[in-house]
Amino acid sequence: MVLGVAGGIAAYKAAELCRALIQRGFAVQVVMTAAAEQFITPLTFAALTGRKVITGLFSSSTSNSEATLASAVEHIGVAQDNEVLVVAPATADLLAKFAHGMADDFLTTMYLAFTGPVVLAPAMNTNMWLHAATQANLATLGARGHSRTSPRSGRLPSRDDLRRGDVRERASTRGRRGAVVRRTRHQRRLATPDRG
Repeated sequence: MVLGVAGGIAAYKAAELCRALIQRGFAVQVVMTAAAEQFITPLTFAALTGRKVITGLFSSSTSNSEATLASAVEHIGVAQDNEVLVVAPATADLLAKFAHGMADDFLTTMYLAFTGPVVLAPAMNTNMWLHAATQANLATLGARGHSRTSPRSGRLPSRDDLRRGDVRERASTRGRRGAVVRRTRHQRRLATPDRG
């Protein structure tokens, strides 16, 4: 299985997915976009899979012509050697590239050479998700027979939140009695659930 990881904040969840797939007996080849590397490192996936993580279309070695030639057709080999392509997260940018056949990195060129089932896990801002262009791209990909998961909703920080400095850490800790600690930039508050 190929696990494609695109550049969005949900990229960290791809590591959990990768581990779960391996536990279920899949051999996983991770392919990351350049933007994905801004959110999570290839080393994380290499440690989970025990395999080289593919991050670029061509070899970084300019002195070894054999390595350069091998990397130039590696996307074809990866497409032929794997049975399923899962993309998580599938960003609006990547969905558009897939829908329109754009091939400017390893993941998009491999996608065009891939003939097996494709599963997409979209993740993006709500407005981007609802945009007519994104919905048209999803319809195009659906017409090709690709499966997709439905994104879950959750709070995203807004520009105003960032300006005010009111972005709360979403991680919370629960004590023995169900107390929840919530921290903001300016205060620390202990809230206990209403026991009615």
